[in-house]
Amino acid sequence: MSYDDPKPVTATSELKVKAGGVPVYKRILDLFEAEGIRTLFGIPDPNFVHLCLEAERRGWTVVSPHHEAAAGFMAEAASRITGKPALCFGTLGPGLANMMPAIQCCKVENSPVIFLGGQRARVTERRVRRGRIQFVRQEPMIEDSVKYSGAIEYADQTDEVIREAIRIAMSGTPGPTYVEYPSNVILEELDAPEILPPHRYRLVNQGADGDRIAEAAELILKAKNPILLVGHAVHTTKSGDAVRELALKMNCPVIQTSGGTSYIKGIEDRTFQYVFSDASIEAVEASDCVVALATELGEPVHFGRWRHWYAGEANRKWIYVQQDPTAIGVNRPIDVPLVGDVRAVVPQLTRALGAGRPAGEDLAKFMRDGQAELDALAVESLSKSDGRGNLPIHTSRFIVEATKAFPQDGIMIRDGGASVVFGWTYNQCKPNDVIWNQNYGHIGTGLPYATGAMLADQAETGKVRPGMLVTSDSSFLFHIAELEVAVRRNLPLVCVVAVDFQWGLEVGVYKRTFGQGTAETGTHWSDKVRFDKIAEGLGAYGEYVTTADEIGPAIARAYANGGPAVIHVAIDPKANSEEMPKYDRFRTWYAEGTQ
Repeated sequence: MSYDDPKPVTATSELKVKAGGVPVYKRILDLFEAEGIRTLFGIPDPNFVHLCLEAERRGWTVVSPHHEAAAGFMAEAASRITGKPALCFGTLGPGLANMMPAIQCCKVENSPVIFLGGQRARVTERRVRRGRIQFVRQEPMIEDSVKYSGAIEYADQTDEVIREAIRIAMSGTPGPTYVEYPSNVILEELDAPEILPPHRYRLVNQGADGDRIAEAAELILKAKNPILLVGHAVHTTKSGDAVRELALKMNCPVIQTSGGTSYIKGIEDRTFQYVFSDASIEAVEASDCVVALATELGEPVHFGRWRHWYAGEANRKWIYVQQDPTAIGVNRPIDVPLVGDVRAVVPQLTRALGAGRPAGEDLAKFMRDGQAELDALAVESLSKSDGRGNLPIHTSRFIVEATKAFPQDGIMIRDGGASVVFGWTYNQCKPNDVIWNQNYGHIGTGLPYATGAMLADQAETGKVRPGMLVTSDSSFLFHIAELEVAVRRNLPLVCVVAVDFQWGLEVGVYKRTFGQGTAETGTHWSDKVRFDKIAEGLGAYGEYVTTADEIGPAIARAYANGGPAVIHVAIDPKANSEEMPKYDRFRTWYAEGTQ
């Protein structure tokens, strides 16, 4: 024990509450419980052992990963799957430094995670000394990557600091916040007032202005070809049911942004992914009114102005539902801004549409064309290498066979580079819950996202749902130790890994930049790795697959086994780096300076 440790935890001493006082660590849990939070992620150290023990006693799901970055990614996935803020902690010094990739990812992905950071006692921290153990000033390191940075300096500040962290994390464009937790306040007590529900201390479910709602409804009813443009936050706010009702009233196609690829139950057949579905391009080009929900209208949708939007720009009307008023009109002009929470504004708009508008012939055509395209892609993939000849499995075959085996009511987690580009085109399933990061492009998040989402979903619903991680080898290696967490919790998680022993996307960059035969420095690694064997070593189920027709049966056996599993699938390195479908469309997201 270091000289700065708090007293050890015992069942008869520190965990008892003195008459009239509540320890800070208990009050922190009370405040998060008021938000409906029941999961906690982090590696316990002296600052957090009281918090973890008390949380577990209350029935929380407490998850300790093998790296603090993974803890942050787990919490981020928890916020996405529950629609609530999430809580993650990290030990002082290296723990918080390790957590920085996740903090930055949450910032760019707009994920409301509250990071709680341990710190030396203030009497130690503020002294003028050299050579202090496990110490760095943490707030300067973190504050540029969070929406709010605060510290609990005194026990009676606990409520206001924690509430401010949650309030700012959930306000406007959501994002991460940071609260410093110095060791000198852990066991301090406060006279605890009544715990307030969220709506008593922050703005919740803000509706839009009534006149603007009426204006928007009039535009929709007059439109010939309206569309819904659905972003990432429709899923993270759990607004799918409300958006389905709006889509049915509008009788229109639903266009997904690349970050908003969770399908809404009941309208999967009218939902198309922007750019990577040909039906989406047709619908966009024909549209005369766009209702944009929970999206930043960023580069992956060409700011709603260029390429497929350009021809109809002069006559197309835009209705934008956005919680952050400062985002209105930044990336493109807006005709009717509906400032408010999508959870409140969408039902307002649905009610204003009355009986709605009749379906046009185009909707049925888009639905037929969209399904026909998926069917044709599955057939087309059969012409690719299946592992029975001189070449390993083509990545398109890998994606088709893996996603055809996706379990009903499962949670889909995506990770990787080239394999994700293949997935945008060849994916055969329409999952209602998809977890991956789009804006930041941070590979390696797959395993922590999977464990965090599945455990938080279980804590939220009481159900154990299957998960499927479709990933590539390079990405899987980032946080492969977190497979042990899935084993520890016996999660029904099947990791289907495309293995070509290279950074496929980067190999492709070399070839496109310098031509065939160039050196591909830094992009290849050992072909001796066997992910099925690593899985077995960590206590999971493993299979090694070399032909396409084995993928589906291997996945079925993995789920039948009951716990976590890894399917090692050998794919064709050349095809993976050179034949990414619709890659030219993907590259238009990076049209530097032209958008």
